[in-house]
Amino acid sequence: MAFLLAGGRLGLSAGLSPGPLLALVASETLRHGIRAGSWIALAPLLTDLPIILGTLLVLRPLAGQNLPLALVNLGGGLYLVWLGIEGIRFRGAELAPVGRSGSLRRGVIANFLNPNPYLFWFAVGAPTVLDAWDHGWLAVAAFIIAFYTFLVGSKVLLALGLGYAGSILRSGAYIVLMRGLGALLLLYGLLFLYQCWRLLDTTAS
Repeated sequence: MAFLLAGGRLGLSAGLSPGPLLALVASETLRHGIRAGSWIALAPLLTDLPIILGTLLVLRPLAGQNLPLALVNLGGGLYLVWLGIEGIRFRGAELAPVGRSGSLRRGVIANFLNPNPYLFWFAVGAPTVLDAWDHGWLAVAAFIIAFYTFLVGSKVLLALGLGYAGSILRSGAYIVLMRGLGALLLLYGLLFLYQCWRLLDTTAS
């Protein structure tokens, strides 16, 4: 249940945070309709598998080694703290226009070239999956399924909302939601930094 909740919260935050993919979802929806925006929202399901496997292959040999894992937790904690502060300071999204072409293809390209999935899976996602593996494959499945359900689902819901209300990205409710998610990310970041401190303390002793 803990990994299910963590996956849901991280997926929701990633799904609603302003970035290249969110900009494409919003722009395609406003230009070409809900269906076009929804296709772009599905892009992570096609692009993230090699990213996940790559980060797991890099980090798996480090399992049980406190110092490298402490550094990974440090990087993940600082990354989440930064995202949390950005979320708390959120004032509304500014979207850049995009040209017309195949929606899903453009979404796949944008997500492959977006550094955020690589940073997330190396610093946060993969360490969490490795931790979940110690509790069994059900914990791993719960985290990944919850993460992508909320990541993709939130973008699809955003496309639906934009289809009927184009100003949603600057609405007060959206800003409050993003700031609340920012506070959650900040909390997760502090937990990662605490885990880093525990690993370093264990290494020193």
